[in-house]
Amino acid sequence: MVGFFIVWVFIANDKIQDMNENDQLHQFFFENTPVRGNLTHLKSTYQLALEHQDLPLVIKKALGELMAASVLLTSTLKMDGAMVLQIQTKGQLKLLVVECDSELQIRATAKWDGDIAEAANFLDLIKEGHCIITLDTKDNTPYQGIVPIEGESIAVMLENYMLRSQQIDTKLWLSCDGHSAAGLLLQKLPEEVGQDVDTWNRVTTLADTVTDKELQTESAEQLLTKLFHEEDVRLFEKKLTRFHCKCSHERVSNMLKTLGEDEVNSILAEQKKIEINCDFCNKQYRFDAVDTATLFADKAVLKNNKSVH
Repeated sequence: MVGFFIVWVFIANDKIQDMNENDQLHQFFFENTPVRGNLTHLKSTYQLALEHQDLPLVIKKALGELMAASVLLTSTLKMDGAMVLQIQTKGQLKLLVVECDSELQIRATAKWDGDIAEAANFLDLIKEGHCIITLDTKDNTPYQGIVPIEGESIAVMLENYMLRSQQIDTKLWLSCDGHSAAGLLLQKLPEEVGQDVDTWNRVTTLADTVTDKELQTESAEQLLTKLFHEEDVRLFEKKLTRFHCKCSHERVSNMLKTLGEDEVNSILAEQKKIEINCDFCNKQYRFDAVDTATLFADKAVLKNNKSVH
């Protein structure tokens, strides 16, 4: 039986986005057991996050899987901030990075070398890499875990990360066809007295039967009933996901300030202007000599004031 505990959630959006079964997270748990789960579908969220990036299909699919995983894993944490998932390698694929915050706002990008064929295999693109998870919390208590890449898929790589870095039994099923992404997570928490400790092996075996088509197309109620129809599952009200990029003129300005006035002036002397494109949304920020002079004006005023005193 699938039960319902209703929690209403509303998240505003920067753009018009189809907020339905295709852009949400469902959390659930198995009654009287130490096992909980999350299920997510991403369509508009996925498409908006990648629409301004010219990505090979194999990388679009990999980013989709990582985006689904970011929603699933972020929702297991009690934090106010963001999780950044990265897969860094020495192969042709250099970097996959996805950021998902506690409001399920997501952005993603990738870096690679050379041309990648449409039929390329993901595993052929990676070599000697690391899986990195960074938590950037608003209470300024950052955390970063790094483990070597182990596994034949992104799901297994992240499962191994969770076991090695967090000592938490976690199973992931991820799917992306280049148009939408979906994922299922099961996690075993510390056992309590009176709980059914055999549930973990039973439900992970059942979940292993899920197909990519089922994961992509069936609603949470349909999929959980199909997989776990003999289990007592409590399903919570959906939470909505959306694409959101955090880039801004202020952030780019601060980045230029960190380069220093001399370096910025050197770039201006060579290029006449500075143009910076956001890797996530491709928005362009332009700075000319007047703009950069304004950036460092406060610094100059502060220096003069110190000289006077």
